[in-house]
Amino acid sequence: MLEVLQESLRKAPIVIRGEYPYFIHPISDGVPSLEPELLDEIADHMIDIAGTDYDRIVSIEAMGIPLATALSMKTGKPMSIVRKRQYGLKGEVVLSQSTGYSKGELYINGVSKGETVLVVDDVISTGGTLKALLPALENMGANICNVIVVISRGDGAAKMSDMGYNVNTLVKIDVDMNGVSILEVAGEQQ
Repeated sequence: MLEVLQESLRKAPIVIRGEYPYFIHPISDGVPSLEPELLDEIADHMIDIAGTDYDRIVSIEAMGIPLATALSMKTGKPMSIVRKRQYGLKGEVVLSQSTGYSKGELYINGVSKGETVLVVDDVISTGGTLKALLPALENMGANICNVIVVISRGDGAAKMSDMGYNVNTLVKIDVDMNGVSILEVAGEQQ
């Protein structure tokens, strides 16, 4: 299960950012190359988890964009991208987020009250982005049917669970100077 994703993670180069071993991967960084087989495998697995009973796919720029696009093309569902810059459109919602590596404002456009949304993202580590996004979507009147994140590293998914949100992750990993270790695949320990 998810063999292409697992193999790509095992081959991911590691760099040090401060004291933090950081893995470089096509899903989280868009480099070195995001292959269609990887996106296809991930989108199919997301559909297996969430089905298609929702009105809209919501994801966060930048690396949520290819995930949402692949899923949108397979399901025929529209997508809205939570952006890092303001557009000033009517109904735009601003939220502040803080992750393990960045802080800033995010801007939600294109989500309507009463819509059922599927939220997808590339990585969860601290949970900072989803901690800000999910309540904001609910405050807008959206119904969150599911949250799916491709890669889990750290305790972010557990923090979201403590807040009452179930985050489905495709793989859970650990990273050190020796590389990426795959701890779980689709909830099953390795």
